[in-house]
Amino acid sequence: MKIPIEFYRRPDPVQIARDLLGKYLFTRIDGVLTGGIIVETEAYAHINDQACHSHLGRYTSRTQVMYEPGGVAYAYLIYGRYTLFNIITNEASKADAVLIRGLEPTEGIPEMLLRRGVASVQRNLTGGPGLLTQALGITTALYGTSLTSDVVWLEDRGAPVPDTEIRASPRVGIDYAGTDAALPWRFRIIGSPWTSPAK
Repeated sequence: MKIPIEFYRRPDPVQIARDLLGKYLFTRIDGVLTGGIIVETEAYAHINDQACHSHLGRYTSRTQVMYEPGGVAYAYLIYGRYTLFNIITNEASKADAVLIRGLEPTEGIPEMLLRRGVASVQRNLTGGPGLLTQALGITTALYGTSLTSDVVWLEDRGAPVPDTEIRASPRVGIDYAGTDAALPWRFRIIGSPWTSPAK
């Protein structure tokens, strides 16, 4: 069952990031279904979070989708090469987001291997934010796409992850965010081989 739009429009991106663990992310690109279980996320808040792209009301051609009501895709390039996939949360104008950092592949694995150019199923297939987007065929063309669409969507298959199986830690690669870099807003399923390797 697709996750309803109300799930994304709740006010706390940190809670949503935690709740997304164990949910399924799917794409159907050119008729091919790929997807898997979300095992790693990071939260970003528009208030009091220097790491968030919308900090201090920053509004650009890249961030404008963040100001839409929650439940749409925020896909953007880093290093001119890798697409990162984020979920916009909260109400319109309250520009919060959750970055999907790791995925356990379950559907369309042969297609994922082809897209990634790797020969076997191992961590570098989907264990990182720029890897999972390649595997799922996610590009910036999905920017602003509804997460209840038939192109990209999430499902709740009734397998919540208990707190005892979740590790909270600081986010990755945001040294520029000052003291906010230490916020424990990165969530991982303990023991999953599909989380990205950063500490």
